[in-house]
Amino acid sequence: MTTPEPSTSRPPLWRDVRVLRVAGQVAAVVVVFLILQWLIGNLVTNYGRLNISFDFGFLNQPTQFQIANHPQFNPRSPVWRMVLVGVKNTALAGVFGIALAGVLGLIIGIGRLSQNWLAAKLSAAYVEFFRNIPPLVVIVFFAFAVFLYGPLPNLRQAIEIPLFGTGRTALILSNAEWGVPGMRSTGNLLAFGVSALVAVVAAAVVWRWRTRLNERSGEPHHRVLWSLGVLLAILVVSYVALGGPLVIDWPQLSENRRRIASGFSINSGFMSVAGALGLYTASHVAEIIRGSILAVPWGQTEASFALALTNFQRYRFVVLPQAMRIAVPPLINQALNLIKNTSLAAAVGYAEITTLTQTSIGNGRPAVQSVVILMVVYLGFSLLVSLILNIVNRRLQLVTR
Repeated sequence: MTTPEPSTSRPPLWRDVRVLRVAGQVAAVVVVFLILQWLIGNLVTNYGRLNISFDFGFLNQPTQFQIANHPQFNPRSPVWRMVLVGVKNTALAGVFGIALAGVLGLIIGIGRLSQNWLAAKLSAAYVEFFRNIPPLVVIVFFAFAVFLYGPLPNLRQAIEIPLFGTGRTALILSNAEWGVPGMRSTGNLLAFGVSALVAVVAAAVVWRWRTRLNERSGEPHHRVLWSLGVLLAILVVSYVALGGPLVIDWPQLSENRRRIASGFSINSGFMSVAGALGLYTASHVAEIIRGSILAVPWGQTEASFALALTNFQRYRFVVLPQAMRIAVPPLINQALNLIKNTSLAAAVGYAEITTLTQTSIGNGRPAVQSVVILMVVYLGFSLLVSLILNIVNRRLQLVTR
């Protein structure tokens, strides 16, 4: 009995899967195009009715508002300067928040695995508390409960903590802003900056040299001590040779005690945003660190016990280097989330880029172009952070042959 040959005829077009797939994709593209055409048409009509242009010439127009804690900025300053102020404030809050989240998350993550019952329970309580509270609530709590209505006095009655034995003020505390020692230029700052760059390059070269020496001979590299020694030596020599281009600027209140006249001033909005986001993100970082440590094979820990390493040495030389290879990819997402969460600072009046953009739109600046600039800024932050952390991730990965 012969088997019938399979039919070679194709099904009708309305039943052909390949044709239906192509038709569905074409239909989806057409629908998206029609929706975009309708939205753009409405935008053009409304802009024409309101006599608003589509260019970015508004960036040279005055902002018509003052930015708090930025005395050099005034209502006559152009919009592009406002954008730069917003970018700087967003970057500052993001960098300090990421640093706080990284350090605290590492400590809490290791604490959750501690053999000490109290340390493990406190670490677990911290994670469960902050992880289940919206970051906006944490920011508002810091801004109002800790600073505005907290235990610190107002600026006129600020607490001035002296530096023992010098007669200078080391710290000024109030509910609006804090004053800490800063640096003031006395000349030759550009030359000192070039010297600092040379010092960093020299330290990197020494770091690489000590690493290669260790790989070739097995001699202890001590690259941290060598690199820091070269860095500090070059900086000290250049500082003395240039006659002290930077001096310490101690914090001091103005005569009417309404502002901090010298030193470095940190306003409560920045501390609320950076501190709250750092504490909130640290709870997620701690879980990432804990999971990454648990993912390291137990045999590595047993080997460290066999070598009689202390707990610190075990984490420093055996566990954490391997755990970080696992932890860095999810940590990138946490860093990106923290940068984007700085937009919540609008609730406490901190002048980051989203708050300033909203204020600018409220003062008559075109909304579409302003939001486009806002999205480009956040995209730039995200790409930069991803680039840096992806480089770190590639450096941490094992090289297989």
